[in-house]
Amino acid sequence: MSVAPISVATLAAMKGRGERIVSLTCYDASFARLLDSVGVDLMLVGDSLGMVLQGHRTTVPVGMDDMVYHTAAVTRGRERALVVADLPFLSYTSPERALNSAARLMQEGGAQVVKLEGGAPMLDIVRRLTEQGVPVCAHLGLLPQSVNRLGGYRFQGRDQASAESIRRDAIAMQDAGASLLVLECVPAALAAEISRTLSIPVIGIGAGPGCDGQVLVLYDMLGLNAGRAPSFSRDFLGSCGSIESAVRGYVEAVRSGAFPAEAETPY
Repeated sequence: MSVAPISVATLAAMKGRGERIVSLTCYDASFARLLDSVGVDLMLVGDSLGMVLQGHRTTVPVGMDDMVYHTAAVTRGRERALVVADLPFLSYTSPERALNSAARLMQEGGAQVVKLEGGAPMLDIVRRLTEQGVPVCAHLGLLPQSVNRLGGYRFQGRDQASAESIRRDAIAMQDAGASLLVLECVPAALAAEISRTLSIPVIGIGAGPGCDGQVLVLYDMLGLNAGRAPSFSRDFLGSCGSIESAVRGYVEAVRSGAFPAEAETPY
């Protein structure tokens, strides 16, 4: 394992070599040190903290102060992994607001990349951010911040029209300057096609084994959401003797292609 800090260029090179990228969400310094030590490539400070740490039913209540606080905690514990932080709900409604929000995550929180949800309506924002030197991770498919509009956490892209929309948006996001793309809860065949088409790395969550990398919510991967774990996740702690062994098992499973398996690929 290289000890050199990982950048977006590192991940692009990994994609070029066919090496799978390992990602997990992370919200504090202690877990950041652990994830770093076993070889996780990308730590996502996700607004999922609203659900797994704060007890909310959605990510919508999470604010910028929450994201800055947890991002700063993660960056204090990290040495190698790339740190990506979510722009929270309604913090990027215009290019200028997105710039201000990204500035806080990067200057106060230490994030190296900011992530935002949405397709075509976000293109001008992605362009503006990247013009100002802000690396962007796009997020398509299931958009947790839009759960109230979507009516729940449902798989996306299962019909031809919606699949084509996701495919179009993925290419447009790359053309607008995005450095990474997360695909959440889309059919495996669609995700694999998009991963092959794009030159930027594609990280899947509930999107099958054909992506360039995988990400899970840390607490799901450790089996700490009993009865509520998504169908595409796996409890790595249940068969291990320690949290460190569980995370190491996840890293090895993603690297080898053993995760996600058929049972964790619903569509």
